[in-house]
Amino acid sequence: MDTCSLKVNPFILLSFVSMFCISISISSQEIVASEWKFESQRKEIAPEWRVDSNITYKGQPTLVIMGAGKDYANGHWYSTTNVEPGEYFQFESNFITSDVEELNRNILARIIWLDASGKNIGYPEYPVTFPKRTNEGWNYMKQLYHVPDGAKKAKIELVYRWDADGVVHFGGTSFHKTTAPKPRVVRVATIHHRPRNSKSSEENVVEFSKLIVKAADQKADIVCLPEELTLVGTNLNYISASEPVPGPTTKFLGTIAKKYHLYIVGGILEKNGDTVFNTAVLIDRNGNLAGKYRKVSLPQEEIDGGITPGNSFPVFETDFGTIGLMICWDVTFPEPARSLAQKGAEIIFLPIWGGDVNLAKARAIENQLYLVSSTYDMITAVFDQEGKVMKEATKDDPVVVVEIDLNKQKLLPWIGDLKSRIFREVPPQKATHDRAE
Repeated sequence: MDTCSLKVNPFILLSFVSMFCISISISSQEIVASEWKFESQRKEIAPEWRVDSNITYKGQPTLVIMGAGKDYANGHWYSTTNVEPGEYFQFESNFITSDVEELNRNILARIIWLDASGKNIGYPEYPVTFPKRTNEGWNYMKQLYHVPDGAKKAKIELVYRWDADGVVHFGGTSFHKTTAPKPRVVRVATIHHRPRNSKSSEENVVEFSKLIVKAADQKADIVCLPEELTLVGTNLNYISASEPVPGPTTKFLGTIAKKYHLYIVGGILEKNGDTVFNTAVLIDRNGNLAGKYRKVSLPQEEIDGGITPGNSFPVFETDFGTIGLMICWDVTFPEPARSLAQKGAEIIFLPIWGGDVNLAKARAIENQLYLVSSTYDMITAVFDQEGKVMKEATKDDPVVVVEIDLNKQKLLPWIGDLKSRIFREVPPQKATHDRAE
């Protein structure tokens, strides 16, 4: 029997035990038998639970938890399996829901590391719930973990909480030994440059292209340019500086991106019919327009100048990971960065004219992601998940490149992996949207 691997396929209810616990025999090619039990922190807040043979996952019964009218319900299925310190283990669990208000907050998994005596060790882990569903329509949680020194067992919890009307079915849960992940390294670059007395937008773009080449010489994978780079330093206004996207600037930047095989992020003014947007574009390594983001949070000055706000916060898949874009005034508010983080952004690129650097740091900290700013009147820098400046570009040193490993887990004292906890512990929407009468 391989006790280092757990494949969860419950098929029979065996017996009642104290504290609202049941045991379920499970089997797979990897494990002959193991146990799942149910528990709650207090019997008064325990939700209802059962094993369902009608709704199955790949032919196997599912583990069910129901709110049963209690908005304070909190309970979980759990099982314990052996692990090996220093090795890597892959967790995965699938689930379907009905009438659940906030998926990330109400449904989660937790992994607690235990030493040989059963004492907690290291930090609990909170596997990520992916925004997409499987082809069969199941939500899923999945994450790879490095077993801490001294850990001999892992307690796996499948949790439902704080929703009176919801129901969740868990199935296909596994936790097995695997190989160490390869580093997922990206070299991000940012540029600090302010054109002055330019005769045209094209002149600005040419100036920036020379700095992009310097980033390429340092083997950058992606380079960030500032906001409204086709306007700054010219005699143009928001409207006269605007152009179609795709258009002349994206075509020019595309030529540079393709030649040096890198991504480019830059802020321009986009004309689309009767509207003008403050837009950030993403050019891919082949020189194609990979995406664009239209600034949602507009200051009154831009509104007075005739700019129209965007209405969404898209994320973009690159060959190194998932990124999000914000523009200037967006950083003033927590919602844009939070929305991008919820959709899986690992790095946010921020073309910005100027602003409060503390807000940029806050957005990085509260979402536990990297943030890259390119600015005229603020710090142009790469910020880590603690809001610390990893490297700053200046007037005298306008191009900086920082190497980041997106597979490296960040553990904070007393907290552990905060990034995985944020959306499990965020205030509920019904509280934040409550309005005084």
